[in-house]
Amino acid sequence: MKDQVLSFIERHQLLHNGATVLVGVSGGADSLLLLRYLLTLKNAWQLHIVVVSIDHGLRGDESADDVKYVESICQQWGVPFIAKQVDVKGRKSVHKEGTQLAARTLRYQVFEETMKEVNADLLALAHHGDDQVETVVMRMVRQSNPSLLQGIPVKRSFANGYIVRPFLCLSKDEIYQYCREYQLVPREDPSNQSTTYTRNFFRLKVLPLLKQQNDQIHQHIQAMTERASEDQNYLESKANDLLENVVSLEENMVFFDIESFKAYPIALQRRAFHLILNYLYQGVPRDLSYQHEADFFALLKQVKSNVSLDFPASLKVTKNYQEIRFHFLEKFDKEWADLQTLKVPSIVSLTNGATLSVGYTSRASHEDHHTLHIPKENQSLFPLRMRVRKPGDRMMVKGLNGHKKVKDIFIDEKVPVYKRDRWPLIFGADGTLLWIVGLKKAEIKENSSSSKYIVLTYTDSNE
Repeated sequence: MKDQVLSFIERHQLLHNGATVLVGVSGGADSLLLLRYLLTLKNAWQLHIVVVSIDHGLRGDESADDVKYVESICQQWGVPFIAKQVDVKGRKSVHKEGTQLAARTLRYQVFEETMKEVNADLLALAHHGDDQVETVVMRMVRQSNPSLLQGIPVKRSFANGYIVRPFLCLSKDEIYQYCREYQLVPREDPSNQSTTYTRNFFRLKVLPLLKQQNDQIHQHIQAMTERASEDQNYLESKANDLLENVVSLEENMVFFDIESFKAYPIALQRRAFHLILNYLYQGVPRDLSYQHEADFFALLKQVKSNVSLDFPASLKVTKNYQEIRFHFLEKFDKEWADLQTLKVPSIVSLTNGATLSVGYTSRASHEDHHTLHIPKENQSLFPLRMRVRKPGDRMMVKGLNGHKKVKDIFIDEKVPVYKRDRWPLIFGADGTLLWIVGLKKAEIKENSSSSKYIVLTYTDSNE
């Protein structure tokens, strides 16, 4: 065993000279053997080894006795020992989680806290090859994300150091064999024999069948996960290049040109999709599923100009002509739905961050699509008012002999759907729609002798 595990440690650079190693020990065969093995390396590697054992409070005195047993072993072997206790049942009640998820979450919280307490470089855990097989097969059965074939990582960043798993090269049978050779007497958790838990079902029912076909399956699966990790790391770096070159990332919003995105291979598109979700979500929702991914890729092929998808946690994915946009639904300020009177002079902040200035001027002033001049003698139009669109809004468009629906103007001008309900409209006091700000103006009567005007100026810093 010593040479087999040492070779694995050296290949993956799991230890370094002078490291402080926190070892998670439950009292079972795996973790007792791991502690015993690391102690054989202590002098050669100048390791400082500390043990932490956690009582999950699930089996009353029995689980408390497991921790006391580990403490007694550490006293015999002269290893610093730390005991911790967590309330799994309390967390289950508060967070509505299953037993295993709640226990794992609390366990890793303790690991993180204890690593910081003892300033450990490494946290050594005793996951073995059979655990790896179970994890990969479970994921293949229940999920469809290829990145999950990476399985349990041999080494990963954690707290102020790394988690390392030196026993992923060993099977459970080999661990029991070495426990006998070292004359170790582990304590077994009886819940490990219950198929109530999904992992135990795979461990007790599925893994024995796989081992009938190949008793070294753990070695093959471990090799596969390592290759999958290497491939995933490469593809992830290329997907990040895609994001950098094509995708615009803003606070709570992501958008990109569809054809530019689709120019990349589908494998990178898929990873970029998940990177976008990781960027937007603080924690990816559990109800985000494979179907959301399928809907996204269907959206890329959608021929309609304006289509939207609803994702969990109020995330919208919209196709607006040749643009895809991910954005969270914002709370809409009700005052924008109602008419607001515009004072003269004044400066009004708009919902999109732009401003609208209202003041006096003469006809000599320059006029473009960002400005609107209204002769002061048109008393029926004052005071001016502003709101967002409502169903049925129409405008007598300047240069067009007749009215046109605001909805149709937005479509003709290719205004994205997500902008339409926030677009400011200017009305006269008589209800006449005068200006779809920055977009279209109405026919406004004026005399050739008009010399005084109310001028509205739209300023958008993003343009």
